Amino acid sequence: MLSVARARFLRITPRKLRVVADLVRGRTVAQAIVILDHTPKHGSAVLKKILKSAQTSAQIKDPAAKPEELRIATLTVDGGPVLKRWMPRAHGRATPIIKRTAHAVVELEKESAPEPKARIAK
Repeated sequence: MLSVARARFLRITPRKLRVVADLVRGRTVAQAIVILDHTPKHGSAVLKKILKSAQTSAQIKDPAAKPEELRIATLTVDGGPVLKRWMPRAHGRATPIIKRTAHAVVELEKESAPEPKARIAK
């Protein structure tokens, strides 16, 4: 693990954020940014911001790291605290309004070059 970026208390439901997270999990940072640029979901802008933060942190730790070499090792989206509100309804009743929040964690690692296959001498 080269760098970690966390975003907590995001005002988007974890369910909506996981849909976008599944698109980029396991890809390189360069590929993930292109995918997030062309995804018409609110969660894509949120994840892109977290990913850029992790990329910048990785480049501070290892200046030679390029976006093509950095791979998303883990990308988790968990639920945060829930804001509970009430809406008045007919006949003196009230219905609950649940406003969910999310916590997202991105861990990047440097992609190692594949080892060359050993040649067998004839």
